[in-house]
Amino acid sequence: MNRRHCLQQMSHSLTAPLLLRTASTAALVGGVGLLSGCAGPQVADYAAQTPTLDLRTYFDGTVDAWGVFTDRSGRVVKRFKVVMDCQWQGDEGVLDEAFTYSDGTQQRRIWKLKALPQGRYEGRADDVVGMAAGEVKGNTFRWQYTMALPVDGTVWHVQFDDWMYLMDEQVMMNKAVMRKWGVTLGEVTLSFKRRLKPIGRVS
Repeated sequence: MNRRHCLQQMSHSLTAPLLLRTASTAALVGGVGLLSGCAGPQVADYAAQTPTLDLRTYFDGTVDAWGVFTDRSGRVVKRFKVVMDCQWQGDEGVLDEAFTYSDGTQQRRIWKLKALPQGRYEGRADDVVGMAAGEVKGNTFRWQYTMALPVDGTVWHVQFDDWMYLMDEQVMMNKAVMRKWGVTLGEVTLSFKRRLKPIGRVS
């Protein structure tokens, strides 16, 4: 869910004029990319998929994750490991994420989530603009938000579109696309593994 450090690395390799030119070109092509994006998959498409994802059950306790950040060309520019401490009280949850990147740097991010009716969720984090919004259907969770990213003395608002797919009791896959001005900046691919709680011994 947090890729700010990776984006900062990527941002230094992309000048604003270049990105603006790319965005302008995409717009001049006729908005085909924007139209195809609107016609893309919806979370409801996965309503019949199993195993059924219960976000409060999966993100409960400790969850480990491993991921890579790729730029627009598909080149891996950063690898990372995450340890998540997840706790819920009723409909409100806290996901405390500790990141360790392949260059040795570390980062922490805390999500505060709230479960809403009909499988919907909302959440906040310190560097998220406004409210993040998500929805669960079947084995799938879609999570969308805008991150405020400092770049060279200014702030970019970068849109994230996260898709998570529960594979089994422990494993969930996550793919996130990052966009600015409708142009894809890069992607993040993650594999989550939930630590099963130990079964108490019978004395």
